[in-house]
Amino acid sequence: MGDRELADLLRARGIEDERVLEAIASLGRSDFVPPSAASEATSDYPIPIGHGQTISQPFIVAFMTQALRLNGSERVLEIGTGSGYQTAVLARLSAEVYSIEIVPELALAARERIQALGFTNVQLREGDGYLGWPEAAPFEAILLTAAPEEIPDPLIAQLRTRGRLVAPVGAASDAQELVLIEKELTNGGLRVEKLLPVRFVPMTGGAGSP
Repeated sequence: MGDRELADLLRARGIEDERVLEAIASLGRSDFVPPSAASEATSDYPIPIGHGQTISQPFIVAFMTQALRLNGSERVLEIGTGSGYQTAVLARLSAEVYSIEIVPELALAARERIQALGFTNVQLREGDGYLGWPEAAPFEAILLTAAPEEIPDPLIAQLRTRGRLVAPVGAASDAQELVLIEKELTNGGLRVEKLLPVRFVPMTGGAGSP
């Protein structure tokens, strides 16, 4: 199965945003997994990428991206670059992507991979995602690919009014929920919607440490 067939599978599983599906179809997931796992790249399950991390299941990548409702004009913050696959999907769908990875080896590999693929609208940083990227804020969309027990306050502060944040939340030992948080126009209040149960690696760094 190729990446376009993978997109068709995700459509059959309920992903409706055609821009998201086209982004999935246009990327080679095999470019983001270890060579030993290349034959599994278009399978709909997570794959280990070393350092205790995984490349997320394609359905989850598509579902989280769809929940952000990107129209192409946004500045997006991603916490947890990992392999760079989710980063590349976001880059296909938004104006600018700022991505932070706390594991030095993964940050370096993702930077080289993203550059080799020709993306010019992505900035990558090695560092603590708990703190966000304040000098580039505010962001219309924020996505976390690791689970904090609670959403870090700095990330909420860096979310633009009417912006959307999608993240898995919960301790590694407990049930986790994927949530959508929208910052409302009045008083900067937050609307929180639970989307589905998930299982992600814990967020590390700052108060997000397990």
